[in-house]
Amino acid sequence: MRLNSAVFILFALLSLPCPVQAQEADAEVLVAEGIFAYDANRYDEAIALLSRAIALDPRHARAVYYLALCHLARGHAEQAIPPLTILRALRPADPEVAYLLGTTHFALKNYDRAAPLLEEVFCQEPERENLGFYVGFLRYRQKNYDGAAAALRVNVSSDPDLRQLAFFYRGLALGVLGLSDQAQAELTSAQRVQPSSPITGASVRVQEALATKKRVTETQRLRLQVAAGGYYDDNVAVNPRKSTDPVAEALRSRPSQSPGFITSARGDYAWYRNGPIESTVAYSYYQTVNTNGGVGRFNIQDHLRAISGVYRGTIGTMPYEIGGQYSYDYMFLDLTGFLSRHSLTVPTTLVPPAVSLPLVGRMENLTTVLYRYQRKEFYAEPGNNDIRFSPESRDAFNNMMGVLHAFRFRQDSYIVRIGYQHDTEASSGSSFAYRAIGSRLEAKPLSPGMTSACDSTMRSIGAHTTMRR
Repeated sequence: MRLNSAVFILFALLSLPCPVQAQEADAEVLVAEGIFAYDANRYDEAIALLSRAIALDPRHARAVYYLALCHLARGHAEQAIPPLTILRALRPADPEVAYLLGTTHFALKNYDRAAPLLEEVFCQEPERENLGFYVGFLRYRQKNYDGAAAALRVNVSSDPDLRQLAFFYRGLALGVLGLSDQAQAELTSAQRVQPSSPITGASVRVQEALATKKRVTETQRLRLQVAAGGYYDDNVAVNPRKSTDPVAEALRSRPSQSPGFITSARGDYAWYRNGPIESTVAYSYYQTVNTNGGVGRFNIQDHLRAISGVYRGTIGTMPYEIGGQYSYDYMFLDLTGFLSRHSLTVPTTLVPPAVSLPLVGRMENLTTVLYRYQRKEFYAEPGNNDIRFSPESRDAFNNMMGVLHAFRFRQDSYIVRIGYQHDTEASSGSSFAYRAIGSRLEAKPLSPGMTSACDSTMRSIGAHTTMRR
């Protein structure tokens, strides 16, 4: 009997809950009561119950979460920060926790603390309610206008105030990017959400400012430029260097030094403008006059006519510009036809999003891709009349393609450019055919008047298969 009694007492003792288990059970009861009080809008009672639960179990995530919600419901956002910070440590990968802590910092205008939290959630759930507005506003404050426009574009909100603000700030961002037409459309959408709100009045004033700026720009259709100057050239005739070649030595005796005058004039007229499309016609004149009569036959006169067109738009929020230009110029040498050129140029410019780099700060980008086709015809070439000189013919087709990217810092006070170019000259005479490949790296420092450039040029020049006219 004694043995059976001892076993019964031992079993009864083992069946009793340990202190830790009892505390967890008590905490669960308190949390349940606290949530019930929260749902009934009895926030003070809920805070007391949840605080007791956290005292029993500091890692109870639900208790911490509802404690933060109670403080937010009472309008005490600053008191919600400590429990939300604890909850963030307990659940670092939970987007709901990051969103709640981020929006609470946003409400308290702690924008630097709110930004990384909300950006983290935006990467995972860009269409979460109101998140596009929060992220777009924060990017706008950081002057990341293209990023702001992208976030505000995907904003989803049932709150008319936030929906109107999203349209308003997207309009501002697009206006800063120079996309006036799109900015006007966004501001009009903001006015339609709540026609009688204060934001509506502000959006109307911004629209008027954009329209005024656009009108001022559009009036500048004609541009004229005239220039004149003088020079001294010590080798107008391009005499060769001293050598053992008798022909070259004979040429060295030609007079080749002369002062001179230079004049130029250019006119551009934008004859067509319609939204993102613009077309321009241009004419330029260039003249050199060598005052030494012995080299007057090297006076140059050039006339160029051109027509160009450009289309501006955006890919997402990235502004771009695609253009095309045809030009024809005719050059005289001592009033005798010397050279004519037909040129077709297709430039494309893209403004990729700006990024923020450690230590360096904000870095803006600009990429340009250029293709040019050119047909050159020289007059009075020796090879035109004598087959012996046909390899010296300079008539040619030229194809050039290049890309240049600029990294821009501190509002263009510091620029790093990197580029690549491929140039092919297919001339009638094999002596002038070539292929050139070039790369370029250039840096412009902050100090005014100081330029440091590092240019690396690699060229491989060789004769291509002769192209006959």
